[in-house]
Amino acid sequence: MRVRLELSYDGTGFAGWAAQPGLRTVQGTLEAALGTVLRLEPPRLTVAGRTDAGVHARGQVAHLDLPAEAWDAVRGRLDDPATALVRRLAGVLPPDVVVHRAEPAPAGFDARFSATYRRYCYRIADDPVLVDPLRRSWVVRHRLALDEAAMDDAAGRLIGHHDFAAFCKPRPEATTVRTLEELRVGRPTAGPDAGLVVVDVRADAFCHSMVRALVGGLLAVGEGRRTAAWPAELLAARVRDPAAHVAPAHGLTLEEVGYPADEDLAARAEQTRARRDPIDPEE
Repeated sequence: MRVRLELSYDGTGFAGWAAQPGLRTVQGTLEAALGTVLRLEPPRLTVAGRTDAGVHARGQVAHLDLPAEAWDAVRGRLDDPATALVRRLAGVLPPDVVVHRAEPAPAGFDARFSATYRRYCYRIADDPVLVDPLRRSWVVRHRLALDEAAMDDAAGRLIGHHDFAAFCKPRPEATTVRTLEELRVGRPTAGPDAGLVVVDVRADAFCHSMVRALVGGLLAVGEGRRTAAWPAELLAARVRDPAAHVAPAHGLTLEEVGYPADEDLAARAEQTRARRDPIDPEE
């Protein structure tokens, strides 16, 4: 059977999501904990979004496959295996990883391929008054004041279906074509992010370092070093520019992963597995 997990983590002490020999990773830590509570060889996890070292997640989703008898056995004295698994994981996981929910996955569900979008937020404090040492692990301190309106103007020009090669670290045989559904920059006036410069970004998927590279380009605009048209010019050129720095990892949080209705999960997974077609150079 397949089990869906909803989890969050503080990425500060991890070398990213993906398991790596000799390094502390979210995947490795969680798989080891699952093996302990399920009394199995550590099961392999599939995740919605593989975060880089130092990146956090509030709304991460993963799945694992396990024998039905292992699911039933985890209940112990509880009637509900889902509740039992969450409680038992809480007893063995470190405090920087929390599984909030576990449940049998609907037919056709795949944490990675069934997802319709991933939404991230990047948070920046550009005023010393807003710098709070208690949130230093997830808010980036920026030494220059930022023009969030100019950044938002630049961001709007990047939305759509494009080849984001200028904002991705290339990987062999991997496409850099993505559909950027939302990219906006604002300064909330209320709530926990009040006064911060917050970059909200949503896409069907992201290539390696794409969000942080986009933020780096927008920061150059916000500082006044580049015009609002500059990030779109980089996008059209499809070439990395050293002037577009990759923003620090710790300001980035995976906030949410979206999925279609249960009856559409399998079709969505099949569609996503199909390789994205290259963009025509004239587009």
